[in-house]
Amino acid sequence: MRWKNSPRAVLVALLAIHVLAHIDRNMLLGFSPQITQELALSNAQYGFLTGAVWVLSFGVMAVFMGTLADRFSRTKVMAAGILVWSVCTAASGAAHSFEQMAAARFLVASGEAALVPAAVSLLAELFGDERRGGAMGIFFMGIPLGMGLSFLLAGSFGASEGWRSTFTMLGIVGVVVALPLLMLRDRRGAPGEAERGAPFRQQVRGVLAVLRANRTVQATIAGFVLVHLVFVGLVFTQLWLVRERGFDPSQIARQLGGLEILFGVLGALVGGMLSDRFARRMKGGHAGFMLALIALCTPLMIAARFAPAGSDLFYVGLCAGFFLPLALYGPALALIQGLTPVQMRSTVTGVTMLLINVLAVAIGNLAAGAASDRLTAAGFASPLTVVLLATDLFAVLAGVFFAMAARGPKVQCAPTPAIAH
Repeated sequence: MRWKNSPRAVLVALLAIHVLAHIDRNMLLGFSPQITQELALSNAQYGFLTGAVWVLSFGVMAVFMGTLADRFSRTKVMAAGILVWSVCTAASGAAHSFEQMAAARFLVASGEAALVPAAVSLLAELFGDERRGGAMGIFFMGIPLGMGLSFLLAGSFGASEGWRSTFTMLGIVGVVVALPLLMLRDRRGAPGEAERGAPFRQQVRGVLAVLRANRTVQATIAGFVLVHLVFVGLVFTQLWLVRERGFDPSQIARQLGGLEILFGVLGALVGGMLSDRFARRMKGGHAGFMLALIALCTPLMIAARFAPAGSDLFYVGLCAGFFLPLALYGPALALIQGLTPVQMRSTVTGVTMLLINVLAVAIGNLAAGAASDRLTAAGFASPLTVVLLATDLFAVLAGVFFAMAARGPKVQCAPTPAIAH
């Protein structure tokens, strides 16, 4: 395919689509006061829309969409996903009840589940071992950029046009983006192209067999999932700073938003780029690099829980917490993709996304909230500090798994028709 001869252009396009996906995903948060008031949503209903609805749909559909991307055209799978989530984003703007909004958001998540598995597999094909981590890191800059832009869009265009018009506008933009993707051919199994995956059940069984046989991939996925429990801590960070550290809600919200965008983007970019450079020199390759990042960042994160509010150490620790999870996306996925058979790469990514969403996002947030409530009832003076320390320690546990992965092979064991070197 001629378009594959421009891997950097493909990477930029996928980054833009990823940013759009996270704008659509987080726009509900940006308009939370207006939407909850107009639709008369309870806190429980709002929590369901932002948590369980997304996890139930995105987590499960990521595996299914991954198998489709391994078997058929990745560009068409992504295009179909963009069309579904964009139409349903527009439908979110037309919702007049909790049930209608829940149905729309469920389908938005289903459509977005097509993007990451297909895009990661495509980038693994276009970029060789020496540049794969950087490409993955750049692609996952879409997470902090999309999150930040969703709030900026809600506060600018949304302030004048309203949340319904904003959702409609985003839906139209997504449809326009999806149409050119339908024209790009990505033949699976053709000479010179990536191999074709098996039908759904056979593909899933094959992937599970590969995972059982490859301890390096097992350990990398386990560590990667555990690191996402740091995101659980980030969910409760603002509450911690206001309730237990005495910060003004509006002031700290602006500070946290800016720090998350800045250090999240730096993490994704620097972590991906440096992992490619140092993985060739360090013992353990990408896994060894991830272990070094954990050893550098987690002491700062833990120290910030005890540092005086507003001190240099306090802010350095907060920034390390924003930096670390995104910095691991590039090296973790580069290692997983490099050790996975070509025809299973999208499905393995889908399985990884499922584990992250169920174990870290859903169960992690629920457990953190329940634990803080229990500690409050027991009379603890700083219950959120205890809970956030626990989420920091899960990053340390992730380092144990990365250390196990560092003992395995550093280079790919599956043939890769990489184009960019």
